[in-house]
Amino acid sequence: MINKLLIANRGEIACRIMRTAREMGISTVAVYSDADAKALHTRSADEAVHIGPSPAAESYLVGEKIIAAAKETGADAIHPGYGFLSENADFAQEVQDAGLIWVGPNPDSIRDMGLKDAAKERMIAAGVPVTPGYLGDDQTVERLTKEAEAIGYPVLIKAVAGGGGKGMRKVDKSENFAADLESCRREAKASFGNDDVLLEKWITSPRHIEVQVFGDSHGNVVHLFERDCSLQRRHQKVIEEAPAPGMDAATREEICCAAIRAAKAVDYVGAGTIEFIADASEGLRADRIFFMEMNTRLQVEHPVTEEITGVDLVEWQLRVASGEPIPLKQDELSINGHAIEARLYAEDPAKGFLPSPGPVDEIFQPGDGRLEWSVEDGDAVTAFYDPMIAKVINHADDRNAARTGLMRILNSLVVYPITTNKAFLFECLDLPEFVSGELDTSLIERQEQRLLEVRPPSQDVIVSAASRFRHDWLDWSGIGWDERNFREGTFGFRLNAGTKSEVTLFHDEEVYSAKAETFAGKATADHVNPDTIVVTERGRTYEFTAQPPRDGGHAATSDGAILAPMPGKVIAVDVAEGDTVTAGQRLMVLEAMKMEHGLTAPFDGTVTELAASVGGQVQVEAVLAVVEPANQG
Repeated sequence: MINKLLIANRGEIACRIMRTAREMGISTVAVYSDADAKALHTRSADEAVHIGPSPAAESYLVGEKIIAAAKETGADAIHPGYGFLSENADFAQEVQDAGLIWVGPNPDSIRDMGLKDAAKERMIAAGVPVTPGYLGDDQTVERLTKEAEAIGYPVLIKAVAGGGGKGMRKVDKSENFAADLESCRREAKASFGNDDVLLEKWITSPRHIEVQVFGDSHGNVVHLFERDCSLQRRHQKVIEEAPAPGMDAATREEICCAAIRAAKAVDYVGAGTIEFIADASEGLRADRIFFMEMNTRLQVEHPVTEEITGVDLVEWQLRVASGEPIPLKQDELSINGHAIEARLYAEDPAKGFLPSPGPVDEIFQPGDGRLEWSVEDGDAVTAFYDPMIAKVINHADDRNAARTGLMRILNSLVVYPITTNKAFLFECLDLPEFVSGELDTSLIERQEQRLLEVRPPSQDVIVSAASRFRHDWLDWSGIGWDERNFREGTFGFRLNAGTKSEVTLFHDEEVYSAKAETFAGKATADHVNPDTIVVTERGRTYEFTAQPPRDGGHAATSDGAILAPMPGKVIAVDVAEGDTVTAGQRLMVLEAMKMEHGLTAPFDGTVTELAASVGGQVQVEAVLAVVEPANQG
């Protein structure tokens, strides 16, 4: 068995791996960049080694530094988590060549399945159905354009390396193909160091179904059933669940057997996921499910599989990497109930899902469900990495109970003061199509207006805030402030009969007044500091203060100033000073938290100032350009 494990990752996945290692009596080593010197995963390990500056390319993506850290600390194994170097076959080989245990598949298996075009060819040979498309070596714009026309629009451009929605675009018409291809290639090159792409026919009513597989070095391969990851935004998974709604026994048997054939075709060892795209226009049918790709690592959504099977997949990884056989046989695995996971991000859906890095002063969370965090009270979310701060998972006897339970957890959850996507997640779970299980990968796109609807605080919210303020300030019955009860969420009170007090509150520059009657109600209120109450309803967090907000705030953009919405790096500048631009025209591209964000002209006009240059690092609200409106004077 492994004695000391180095986790070559950060955030919630590093913390999650450490938890299982600790339970197994295995010592843990964290690696950290400058930005993560005080991060939760750094603090949680038995030992921690600094590996470089904040950018991942100078720290978490430098394999030599990670291997050196393992040798320095006497670690005998490296677990890559997901992302970063987890599917880098060369790194896996370097780990093994250094005499260390690689907690993952053999480097050859990673190579075989790492490039999507080669993987599809191997799957065809193994009798696994694949999506129609183009997998050729000719990567010229002319050839790809011709192949797209032959496939027929809409088509999907997909980077042959990597995953996670990076380097992927749906193209609806030929005139958009060249620009989308350029964007895909640039994103793929930045994320994976490889800008080759493949083309696929866009499937009608697509559902994303994936199967968890596990192999060992003794020739055993099992599946742990399927997950449905269809609820996506721009190819990024939002909600995942297991088992897939609407999956009948015959179709499950077919897709899971296909997944095992795929794994055996590359002599797979360890945890892996076979991803399929299903044409669900007539429901889930075995003859309309096609292989997309294989992820040769642990998935973000692995907890839902753990919840329905009772298996600790990280424990299995560590045991199999140590040479042990898979702990259970196929006929010993079964599905128990239903589990749903939501990805909690530090981002602002109302502002185009822009990342919202910053300090995390307080976290209020319910006692039920399974929450896996990358931050604690007093931590900060950095702009250098993916903005996911937690996974929120709920397991129940059936799908509806799992769904409604997860909604209750999200509604009670507060991460203060940063902005998160939890209200968006709440509304996704409440979509009629999601409730009925009739979902597809375009559902969020079709319902985005409803999902992003801005809702002012309801009367329940206002009364709850007023009552909490009144209660916390009132030295009633000589008890006064009870900090422990605030933190544990055990407060509840009723004022004396006939006692009502008018409370004036401020929220988003609006003034509200309410009679403080009772703290009990539909909305959940928490005190984050003596002057501020936050109240949650339908996943939304409303912040109230007893004093009006101070003057000031974000710099105005009505004058044509283009401000950086977050800290990041300028990766493209499309205009020069003096250029004439039209409303909505892209001016430049900012890269932050591993995503590209295009900044556009607010109206027709002329670029009179340009302060941004390619490669430059910018801070939030820095003026990057100024557009002077047309027809001035």
